[in-house]
Amino acid sequence: MIKLTVNGRPVALHEGSTLLDAAREAGVHIPTLCYYPRLPSHAVCRMCLVNVAGVARPQPACVTIAKEGDIVETDSAELQEYRKADAAWLLARHPNDCMRCEASGSCKLQSFVNEYQLEDRWDKLPRGSDEHPEHKLTDHTSPSILRDLAKCIECGLCVEACGEPGQQLNIIGFAEHGSGRLPVTVFDQSLADTNCISCGQCTLVCPTGALIETPHWHEVLHTLDARRRKSAVQVAPATRIAISEEFAMQPGTVSTGRMINALRQLGFDYVFDTNFGADLTIMEEATELLARVKKQKNLPLFTSCCPGWVNWVELNRPDILPHLSTTKSPQQMHGALTKRGAFARTLGPEFAEGSVEPYVVSVMPCTAKKDEAVRPGVSGDIDHVLTTRELARMIRARGIAFNALPEDGQFDSPLGESTGAAQIFGASGGVMEAVVRTAAHFIGEENSLALEWHQLRGVSEGLKSAEIPGIGKVAICNGIAATQRLLKTEAWRDEYVAIEVMACVGGCLGGGGEPKSMDPLVLEKRMQAIYAVDKNAPRRRSHENRDIQKLYATELKEPNSREAHVLLHTSYAARNSSRLLLMRFLDCVDRRDGKTAASLFHADALWSTASPFGDIQGAATIEAFINTRLPPRKYGPAYSRHRMEASADIDDLTVITPAGERCRFSMEVETLHQGSQARRVIRKLVREVLD
Repeated sequence: MIKLTVNGRPVALHEGSTLLDAAREAGVHIPTLCYYPRLPSHAVCRMCLVNVAGVARPQPACVTIAKEGDIVETDSAELQEYRKADAAWLLARHPNDCMRCEASGSCKLQSFVNEYQLEDRWDKLPRGSDEHPEHKLTDHTSPSILRDLAKCIECGLCVEACGEPGQQLNIIGFAEHGSGRLPVTVFDQSLADTNCISCGQCTLVCPTGALIETPHWHEVLHTLDARRRKSAVQVAPATRIAISEEFAMQPGTVSTGRMINALRQLGFDYVFDTNFGADLTIMEEATELLARVKKQKNLPLFTSCCPGWVNWVELNRPDILPHLSTTKSPQQMHGALTKRGAFARTLGPEFAEGSVEPYVVSVMPCTAKKDEAVRPGVSGDIDHVLTTRELARMIRARGIAFNALPEDGQFDSPLGESTGAAQIFGASGGVMEAVVRTAAHFIGEENSLALEWHQLRGVSEGLKSAEIPGIGKVAICNGIAATQRLLKTEAWRDEYVAIEVMACVGGCLGGGGEPKSMDPLVLEKRMQAIYAVDKNAPRRRSHENRDIQKLYATELKEPNSREAHVLLHTSYAARNSSRLLLMRFLDCVDRRDGKTAASLFHADALWSTASPFGDIQGAATIEAFINTRLPPRKYGPAYSRHRMEASADIDDLTVITPAGERCRFSMEVETLHQGSQARRVIRKLVREVLD
């Protein structure tokens, strides 16, 4: 331990600690804009400059190592004036639109300006540069993430989070120097056209509103305010832990009951637990794993509940798509059951006959869940996805005193019961541990195998593994960076029977939509809470969920049955492939979205329908045909969609129609160029009926 003083207060701390650590140990506040506890510090913003006795110039506290006997001063008049001038310079390059900014209330620059009551000293300076108009300041193309670089303060945290210290995806990097410096995407592509997996770690570390999750909470709030639609919401396990931090509670505080009560006050008619979907996912995934082990086919099985991971595979390694579990994520399973299952039929005749459907919202710790909800084959099952941060904004917007709410709220049935196994889905390693618990039951080893697998737990980034008697060796990858390292060789193909992947370190607890925290131990605290909920649960294995048992008995028959596959399983396609184009087109047909369908075609395209409608020429004609000639779509339980016959065959274009007819498509595509952007469109689509 070394000893020093900060503003006259004695401090003792471990060697290697920084002056910023020392200040916090002393209870002294130093403002920072570019510091984040789980990323390297580079002293970019200079807001944390402090005086050290015997050192000629002020030192950045975030990177200066504390030394024995240091005498540190943080609040001299010169330092405070420098910080004000620094912030005023940033303010001159920042728009004054705090009233409508999504980051209002959590923006560090806004907080400093408000605290010191700063006003504009200089005229506003435009961002970007005339020499490089290709660096666009706004980008709203991603379904998960919005970019507004006019609000960027060049802290570099997004580059670090996406780069080598973080996810190792390298989608964002700095370009230019001086006043024109900006974090841009590779070749200035729109975010939707890059290999971004929508993990949202950039939004988690951004200190301003330059990078935010695509906001849906405004529309959700207005829909609830009108009370014209029957509404249901599902809430992920990680959200009930982390939501507490948005209201100044200690990290790791479980607020399940308060959260449920807040959701009811917001106007939701039904409040369900995503954990019900997690238990159902385990039933399907454990059965699928054992079937693959028996057949020795497509092993190892990779989990599929993390949409960031699924995005990465489709973008970078479509060759391993057959290894992905075909089970939908808990969010999408729950959405399908809420909109298309027995619950919707209980809401009244108009719901049962398919005239209307409930308004379904999910609250997730993950920005990529917004992306997942619009995937072909599942789109429409969830109307809107909110992050944990967005839910907090809704609660504040309606003046609900969250801290004062009683912790007595209960989830609604039948889609609200869950087990401890479902709760640990939120932690890295939790999905695999839950799978093992139920797989052990299916092979008759429930009483001989351990219930808890601590070797699969923990928030540290990297690979963990365990040998499961009767099943084989399993592994978990904590973070997409660890996954990329694993896949650099082919050893994984023979070493493991199952691999869990969570794109974000810590799993959902560290998701891109969780509260922004400067606590370096926040993931550990959240994880301890989630395992405590599991430990105290009356039932801790997914197959013990009584409502799940009833669902199989009344609707699905058994795990991996034909009925289960139609409702609970999904298909994959490589990005920029003909298969994905076809899946997107058929999704538009099912939803009767002629405009979006037409955008997938060349203006002079031909669609040969192999039906009495014959050949349809031209994108405009295709749009009109879908909108006006096809029978009106049904909703809720009456809604039906096309399904790919093969779940992951990269080249297979065989389809099962809503009527159960098998058909095969062939396709000619063309690449259209517009500036630096390229887009593949369908030039000719031919349908062939097989039986």
